[in-house]
Amino acid sequence: MSRTGSATADNGGLANTGYLMIRKFTLVQQAAAPRPPLDVAADALAKAVRSEWEKEAGLRRLLEPAPLPVRWQVTGRRVAGRIDGAIAEEGRARFAPLPGLAAVTRDVLRRGGFLPELHAVYGGLASGRLLLVGEPAVGKTSAGVLLLREALRYRAEAAPDSRARIPVPVMLTPFGWDPAKESATDWAAGRLSREYTLFRRRGGASRARELLADGRIALFLDGIDEVAAKPRAGMLSALAEASFRVVVISRARALASRRQRLSGAAALEIQPVRAQDASAYLMNPLPDPAPSGWQELNRRLLDEPGSAMAEALTSPLAIGLLRDIYADSNGRPVDELLDTARFPSTRSLQDHLLDQLVTAAYTPRPRRPRPRYSPETAERTLRYLATQVTQAQDGRELRWWHIPSWTDRRPRTILVGATTGLLYGVAVLFALWRTSGPVWACPAAGFCALLGGLLAVKRHVEINDQQSLPSAGWRDIFPPGAIALGTFTWLFSATAGWLVFQLPGHDPMPAWFACLSTLPLGYGATIVSSRGYELVVGTYLGYGSGHQNNELRNKLSQRPVAETRAVSPRDVWLHHIGLRLVLGLLTGVAVALFSGSFVAYEYGFVDGVLVGATCGLWACLYTGPFGNLGVVAVLSALQLSMREGTPVRLMSFLEDARRHNLLRAAGPAYQFRHDWLRERLASSTRSEG
Repeated sequence: MSRTGSATADNGGLANTGYLMIRKFTLVQQAAAPRPPLDVAADALAKAVRSEWEKEAGLRRLLEPAPLPVRWQVTGRRVAGRIDGAIAEEGRARFAPLPGLAAVTRDVLRRGGFLPELHAVYGGLASGRLLLVGEPAVGKTSAGVLLLREALRYRAEAAPDSRARIPVPVMLTPFGWDPAKESATDWAAGRLSREYTLFRRRGGASRARELLADGRIALFLDGIDEVAAKPRAGMLSALAEASFRVVVISRARALASRRQRLSGAAALEIQPVRAQDASAYLMNPLPDPAPSGWQELNRRLLDEPGSAMAEALTSPLAIGLLRDIYADSNGRPVDELLDTARFPSTRSLQDHLLDQLVTAAYTPRPRRPRPRYSPETAERTLRYLATQVTQAQDGRELRWWHIPSWTDRRPRTILVGATTGLLYGVAVLFALWRTSGPVWACPAAGFCALLGGLLAVKRHVEINDQQSLPSAGWRDIFPPGAIALGTFTWLFSATAGWLVFQLPGHDPMPAWFACLSTLPLGYGATIVSSRGYELVVGTYLGYGSGHQNNELRNKLSQRPVAETRAVSPRDVWLHHIGLRLVLGLLTGVAVALFSGSFVAYEYGFVDGVLVGATCGLWACLYTGPFGNLGVVAVLSALQLSMREGTPVRLMSFLEDARRHNLLRAAGPAYQFRHDWLRERLASSTRSEG
């Protein structure tokens, strides 16, 4: 190579190196630059939602085997306005297409399609209003879940500068929303603050509201067809005015009235499963050649389109039930479904599949872990739960904190009152006997036993039908601001107490004793100024625990952080039966320490121990087990076990049923796998009754 060529090559190499260094420096600077708070919050929420629905989709068996294809067409039903209002071809679009997607046209909607095309409509629809409708059990919710996962995947794969313009899809149920009192934004922000830990800290609800108002969240609303007609109309009107994208999943029949329509929405109908798709889904996992019964079932499915079998297997629910019940070679023989005399209609086949699902899920199988519950116990329990959820008439959610309302509270009330009164009365009697004698000790002990029992009963009754409490982790009860206030209160009280005892006429108090005896005041101030303030209500550590200090608690709560997670029913349960129970008992210890320390200093160690133990015992019972929603639910489950034959550990059963795909999680509550299953179980209970 010539010198000129070498020089040119060297210069080119230097220029290349310089360009790469400058580009790397620029990228490092961009990465180091602080990101807007809404971008950070949206990415954190997307991470939590993705983790939540990856797990839930797996439990619903939407991932393995590969899900049935989602097919859709523009519906011919009158459930929405004219399509022109949704695509805005000649007008101004309310929502610009998401980065990388094209605006939806009339031709795109008329062609219909599968999941990729559905996502393109979701991201390119000018109105930002999408209805997924169809017949019962056609797979609307599954289509919504798969669309949500596709939207999350698309957002995760987008370039960082484009990701901020792609909303985070979040699926909620409408139960508990009163559109006459709350706008769609306020209600959704409240739900997000209860279901995602990101929004539980300082300014969390406001941050959720900002994300919604800025269009950073897309709301998927499932179950609006389960709401009464009047509030449903209000919900749809409120959603039409919302500033974020909306996907409503509903049975078509519920939106047939003119008052039940979402303005500007494109209504897409989820299509029944094609016979070829159902055949591939059922036959592919089987060995080749398949058993004769499966071959005959497949033949009828493909060659007899008008048969009861072919009609039944147009529903993803029926296909999934058939797979769950009969796919195991050691399970029930699928040949029984071929008996046309026994199953002459689609409905008879569906009812049979629903009736056998619980038994199949809990029947022991070779080479599989033995089920924790017998089929009879599972069936009996789920029937009872289905009946209670159906009778509740407040949606289709199974809320574990409502379990106490299903039982007679009188036995629990007697147990709480008698236990508290007996223990507290004996403690008072023992404490007063040595100082006042039996003449004063006996009536005082009786009075204290009666009063202590009545107060414990009052507390127990108040929490019998309580909603899920706002805190879901130790960070909610011990935020830095509350800890700082509690520490200040403790040090100030200790210093003031020590100085008082230095005055003439008092025995000087050691500094260590002043710090120890006032430690409960710091603990009480910490709890009162956090979301756990109800733990100290009714004790003398609970000064300031009223609702009038909610604003202070919000200010002291922790700032939002990027790490977040969804709150499941089990999370809320463990929070109540674990952390809150321990803190309730610790409140009793704090009362004992505060009461006994000063008495011990003035009158001696023995008297201090007696007074502290007496006061602390009642506080332990009052704020601990008898004031804990989880304990109340456990006692109620024990009642149900004796009366209905349900498992004693009812919460463990609910989680087990979820793992068997009989229940599913909806935020902190459970739902049945499908309304048909719930209705069938409830109707079986009524027919037996």
